[in-house]
Order: sequence, then structure tokens, then C-alpha cells
Amino acid sequence: MQKVKLDEIDRRILADLQDDGRMTNVDLARRAGISAPPCLRRVRALEEAGFIRGYHADLNPEPLGFGVCAYAQVGLHGQAESDLLAFERLIQGWPMVRECHMLAGEVDFMLKIVAKDWDSYQHFLTRELTAAPNVAHVKTALVIRSSKQLPGVPIEAPPPQE
Repeated sequence: MQKVKLDEIDRRILADLQDDGRMTNVDLARRAGISAPPCLRRVRALEEAGFIRGYHADLNPEPLGFGVCAYAQVGLHGQAESDLLAFERLIQGWPMVRECHMLAGEVDFMLKIVAKDWDSYQHFLTRELTAAPNVAHVKTALVIRSSKQLPGVPIEAPPPQE
């Protein structure tokens, strides 16, 4: 990865792509106040430098049949690096786990879990998660509703050049 020093144009590009990853290079360049070829070079440099990890569609879970979302705080019996890595490898095979974060403090991991319904969630919780090797305790919280979901980070960017 090459080192890239972010200027105002780079921050504008990152902010715009974070808001709309399908924006055309022409629109992105216009908003950044530059022409399309240098804009594309900047995007590629930002990708190569690791500022942009990828592009994806933000799917609405409910129309796709996923009506349950929960967060699980997981504590392990052991916190040796090998135990932590083994748990992280295990969750890679669980499609219902959409996010996994290792935490400092009383809890070792925070998982975001999505399920089609209460029964499938409960089955996963009792047969997979709590039964997993080295899992000492699991505390869950069901999502009632979500009022804010923003991807990425708050980028301070100059206003678009429109």
C-alpha cells in the first residue's frame, strides 16, 4: 500500500463515495471540482492505500425476510490470543453474524446477528452461539427499531463544487 496524504479533494471524493458508491466518475469529478481522468486516478490511489475497502449495496433486511436483529455480548472462558482467534474463525462460518467486534472490558466480543424470525434466532443462540467452545456467557439485546444507520466515518469535506 502506498502512502496517500489526503487533501480537500480526496476528502470530498471519499465523502461522496461513502454516500453513494454508485456515483459515476464524471459526477464524482464534477462534485470534486476536477476532471474525470485525475478523479479516477485519485479513486484508484485511495483504494490502493486502503482508504476504500470495497463497494456494496445496502440491503433492506425486512423485505428479504429478515425480521430479527439482535446484538450479543459474548464472554469467553479464556482470553489467550489462540482462544480469541479460534472464536473469530468460528464466527466466520455463521452467516447470521453480520458484524463481530472484539472489545476491551468485561465483554470479549459484540456480535450483530440477523435472523429470519424468532425461532431461527433462538435456534442459533442455543445451538450454535452458547454451545460454542470456550463461550462462558452470552447476553443479548433485541433491536426494536433503528433510527440511524450511517456507513463509514464522519468525513469533514468541503462542499461539492456543483
